[in-house]
Amino acid sequence: MNVSKTVSPSVAASVREAIDNDLSLQDALQRGYANATGVARVIKPLVERSVGRKVSLQTLITSVKRERTKYRELRPGVNGVVAGSKLAVRTDIAKVAVTSSPQTVQAVGRLLSRHRGQFLQASQGLSSITLIFNQELLEEVRRAFSAEALLELEEGLAAIILNSPGLIVETPGCIAAFCSQLSRRHLNIEDIVSCHTETIIVVRMEAVGPAFAALTEMISRARAPSPLERAGEDEQGEVVA
Repeated sequence: MNVSKTVSPSVAASVREAIDNDLSLQDALQRGYANATGVARVIKPLVERSVGRKVSLQTLITSVKRERTKYRELRPGVNGVVAGSKLAVRTDIAKVAVTSSPQTVQAVGRLLSRHRGQFLQASQGLSSITLIFNQELLEEVRRAFSAEALLELEEGLAAIILNSPGLIVETPGCIAAFCSQLSRRHLNIEDIVSCHTETIIVVRMEAVGPAFAALTEMISRARAPSPLERAGEDEQGEVVA
């Protein structure tokens, strides 16, 4: 059986798919500690099964190296938004989902009016309304709706609030980048709300520490000078004898 010596589109696509389906590999590639040869050995059976033939290890290594840069670098527009974002955390958050009806819409309006200035977010879909709020309001929120209208109730949550530059509203991929950063750490997102330049990511209380650290790392990396900028700084700092 012939062994491929070049990266054909089918092999490249299969390598990309294998990595996209493995969050641990994505995380390792993003942080820069993944060995290309080791990754190639891990995904070799998957790629060969996908393309239906044997593929040389060197071909896979070449393809992995090409894919690696896609996980390390954000697109320039996204990178600028991430670099300009600021983080805040609210703990002891609860979430309630109710059916959408004239009665529940009115009840939500009354709650929002009564608790202006407090953390109380509402988002409405076609058939339901979700409220995210300080857990101390849980009993009042629960009483505002009938048992039949209640779809979901969760407490013991935390909200990570990202305040981003205005460019986030016209830059595709920003929220996906934030979510990918958490999914690659195997952190589950309970809910997410976007309101203009503010993105609220809701996680379990036990996950808020790792989630905050992951997003902080992402923002710090986005703010770091690029290799070209560092090279320019080094040249300017040289002293001519």
